[in-house]
Amino acid sequence: MIFSLTLTSFLLFCGKMLNNSDTLETWDIVAMVLYFLVMIAVGISSMCFANRSTVSGFFLAGRQMNWIIVGASLFASNIGSDHFIGLAGSGAAEGISVGAFEFNATIILQLLGWVFLPVYIASKVHTLPEYMSKRFGGNRIRVYLAALSLVLYIFTKISVDMFSGALFINQSLRWNLYASILLLLGITALTSITGGLTAAIFLEVLQTCAILIGCVSIAVISFVEVGGYAGLREGYMNSVPNTTRLNLTKCGHPEPDSFVMLRDIRDPGMPWLGFVIGQTPSSIWYWAADQMMVQRVLSSKTLSHAQGGCILAGYLKLLPLFIMVMPGMISRVLWPDEVGCVDPDICERICGNRVGCSNIAYPRLVMRLLPAGLRGLMIAIMLASLVSDLSSIFNSASSLFTIDVWVRFRSKATPREMLIVGRVFNLVLLAVSIAWIPLIQQMQGGQLYIYIQSIAAYLAPPIAAVYLLAILWHRCNEKGAFWGLMLGLALGVTRMILDFVYRSPECGLPDERPSFIKDFQYLYYAFVVFVLSGFTAIFVSLCTKQLEPYRLIRTTFSTRFATLERPDELPASTHDMSLTELTATNSTVAVVSDEKETSVETIPAEKALKYSPKMMLGLLQHGYNWFCGLDAPKGQPDANEIEAKLLEASSLEQPKWVRNILLVNVALICSFGITIYAVFSSGIM
Repeated sequence: MIFSLTLTSFLLFCGKMLNNSDTLETWDIVAMVLYFLVMIAVGISSMCFANRSTVSGFFLAGRQMNWIIVGASLFASNIGSDHFIGLAGSGAAEGISVGAFEFNATIILQLLGWVFLPVYIASKVHTLPEYMSKRFGGNRIRVYLAALSLVLYIFTKISVDMFSGALFINQSLRWNLYASILLLLGITALTSITGGLTAAIFLEVLQTCAILIGCVSIAVISFVEVGGYAGLREGYMNSVPNTTRLNLTKCGHPEPDSFVMLRDIRDPGMPWLGFVIGQTPSSIWYWAADQMMVQRVLSSKTLSHAQGGCILAGYLKLLPLFIMVMPGMISRVLWPDEVGCVDPDICERICGNRVGCSNIAYPRLVMRLLPAGLRGLMIAIMLASLVSDLSSIFNSASSLFTIDVWVRFRSKATPREMLIVGRVFNLVLLAVSIAWIPLIQQMQGGQLYIYIQSIAAYLAPPIAAVYLLAILWHRCNEKGAFWGLMLGLALGVTRMILDFVYRSPECGLPDERPSFIKDFQYLYYAFVVFVLSGFTAIFVSLCTKQLEPYRLIRTTFSTRFATLERPDELPASTHDMSLTELTATNSTVAVVSDEKETSVETIPAEKALKYSPKMMLGLLQHGYNWFCGLDAPKGQPDANEIEAKLLEASSLEQPKWVRNILLVNVALICSFGITIYAVFSSGIM
């Protein structure tokens, strides 16, 4: 993390010098460097005090995070550069409807905290595929879910973050898009080497504070510039580019319902019925069955802190409509010929994308409205948000690959090997993700955020269906879950391939796509996949043998308080002993001693220089191990103390007064979300 942030600051400074551009001023550079220095300090602190040398220490931050840190981490993990670019871009293109996804997340986060999370905590797992293995037995579901999660990371997270970050660098520093991607590749490769989840979480807390300050500042300045909400309504409906491809068509004209969030059931963009029944399964996957998000709440010190973190993140998710979507709409009002362009040739000249330039809405606000200093700070926040987001993704991806895939083939893999393999695997993800970026530019009319939601709608509903059945229905077995996932995968991949083959036409051209693609909106399709996957899992489960009774102990909602021992559970200490202790207790490891090395302390002082090369190599090795988290720092708790803390973290007991406060806040936040839906979908705002 240290070197990646330093590299970012240095290259941004070089970008200023080499381009000799007046887009950034001295105070912008100063603000960026200062912000990254603060992040470096946070990174150093987390590396020094975090126990990164154990599996739960590296992957779950030792399960010692409080509710404020967990909530901020959830928010920052979700709000990456794809949100800055995607939410503002979709707002510029289609109005406030994209804000519906954020309010949906507010409600689904509470489902995570009160239904899914107690089961995950009680089952004492590190990863979600590990939970599925405990619940159903066997390895094929565990390996499949881990592999599918990695594919979803490539399609909807890593490549999207790389593209959005590169687009922002392109717009702010005028670098070539792919040169910017190479820069981000270098940053990302270094970012995920050190720190583990602890470093990622503390950096995300800093990012949350910075994001809120920066985004609120931009929102206030933008609304002042456009004349308030009334000025936005009037200006947006008139934000038609002067040059359009066909003046007689509706190309470039805002839709009449641009200020309606949930629209008619036949609306091609945001039908209210399709959103309610189709987006909910995707949101359940993202917030309640995705490793990256659940990993944050699993790091909580108690269930109450985990649920408090979900509530805090839910409150924060009420903000993006006002601090990202609406500013994106204001960007189109201010620069309709650029942000709202529809002529393919003009769009390609402005932003390098023939299908539209709405994705440049937020960078335009940053570069043209903010004063020097604040502009540099916002650039630093956005790029650091990208670095933080990618770091979180890679930590989760390495967790999935090492714990759920690698050890299936290397059953005797040591913890040291697992940590190294997880980091090397990140480089493979980078290579695959960058190859996917060209397709992102062309999908869903160039709207980045809608592209993310559509891919998730095709691949995520079967996962949501199986997790719901696993937690809520005892009779669901391994065969039912597996074949439900397989059918859902076939249906989702088929539709996704057809979408890539039959892309939306440029504005003004006839839509010659098959009716199955053109008229079957992706949210409705997601619901069909969800239902068929669930019915398949139920039918196959009823037609096949029930699971062994012990599989249900602490792996379903109704059995989460069970106290019976499971025959497949190992002592918790084997997961959280330091690497030295694990090696010492492993009878298969041969320890080879060297007589000369063991007698170093008895060497006379006058001969010490003779052995200094070995001593230097030892110091270098120790430094390398510390930097990569392969040695435990001095003063870390021993295995028994760690096990005691994990037992406390695995408890579902809550003081009654704490539980009541949490329940009141759940009721409040769900009421807020539903009220905002109603107000902005009625057309009165």
